[in-house]
Amino acid sequence: MHAEVIAIGDELTSGQRLDTNSRWLAAELGVLGVPVTRHTTVPDTLEAGIEAFRMAAQRTPLIVVTGGLGPTADDLTRDVLAAVAGVPLDLSAEALATVESRFSGRGMPMPESNARQAVFPRGSRIIPNPVGTAPGIDVDLPHAGGTCRVFALPGVPSEMRTMWTGTVAAAILATLPERATILQRRIKCFGAGESAIEAMLPDIIRRGRDPLVGITAHEATITLRIVARGGSDAECLAKMEPTQRLIRECLGPIAYGIEDDEIEDAVLAVVAAAGGTLASVESGTAGRAAALLAAAASRRLPGPGVYLGGRVLPRLSGDPAAAARRIRDEVGATVGLAVGDERPAAEGRRALDIAVADAAGVAVVEHVIGGGPDLAASRAAKTAVNLVRLRSQAAGGAA
Repeated sequence: MHAEVIAIGDELTSGQRLDTNSRWLAAELGVLGVPVTRHTTVPDTLEAGIEAFRMAAQRTPLIVVTGGLGPTADDLTRDVLAAVAGVPLDLSAEALATVESRFSGRGMPMPESNARQAVFPRGSRIIPNPVGTAPGIDVDLPHAGGTCRVFALPGVPSEMRTMWTGTVAAAILATLPERATILQRRIKCFGAGESAIEAMLPDIIRRGRDPLVGITAHEATITLRIVARGGSDAECLAKMEPTQRLIRECLGPIAYGIEDDEIEDAVLAVVAAAGGTLASVESGTAGRAAALLAAAASRRLPGPGVYLGGRVLPRLSGDPAAAARRIRDEVGATVGLAVGDERPAAEGRRALDIAVADAAGVAVVEHVIGGGPDLAASRAAKTAVNLVRLRSQAAGGAA
């Protein structure tokens, strides 16, 4: 079994928006053991859509598509599927009632155009959308020697992912010739780039490996996903354990957590483990470090709140080392974190200084700013809070 992913939208073909849905779907299909052999992007026209689906249906037994299920005239996925399947479109009273309920639940009348979202190719199956107004479509298209199954999902990432997890993944698994248990584990990393981490893990990230290890990056956080297939959970776990151990041995402190852990969660965990508290003051990261730590503190409830709060200033008064000591003393924290102002650095670049003050003294590091504006700000804030973790761990957890 192999699959093709089709993304629909003028905003994608014109380059106005990056197609992240296709990458996400390809990774999820890989977890199921279904390789993706082609990604196709088509504009919002009936002709382009029909051509793309007819060609894809002859190449592959499975298509997953996102986009084109909205209420407007250029949302044509349902029309395209009906044309390729050679069937008319029918209104589903059940789906219409669900769409109407979405609007009534918000105290709003349903626009007439949204009734279009309750229309489906005859003989197709409805994919429920628990978080939006656009149901998905599960339909069979003519395929050489049989049929090609198509799962059409909305282009809104949160809706698409919810529907995949709730309905589509299980439906695809049920069609596979070999029913196997599939388990996955995620190891979260920070402190090195994607290519550097891959170089530190020789022969782990390659096609055909069992268990499979994939690598993705998001806002400077690297996620290693280990996927194992076997006859039982126990067999899968046994397969994954040596790989997890090898990753941690190779990466050391770069591997900071698992599953949904964020770097700020790991920071507060190590401070709490030492019985400490943390306060921050920052300028160059415009409050992002404080926002990360505050969010992590809220996630710790009802556990101890180890973050005492942060100050965001237009400019620091004095150097970051002095600021870190000052914020620590002023609020009575065991650890003070300070992020300095952005300044010129070597080779025409920009940098900022990060300082951590604790019972052992003060550590200051230079962080060279790189990447686009959003990535650079996120990376700088995460680097700042991560310095607390690294210093605390190096001291054996004694903050």
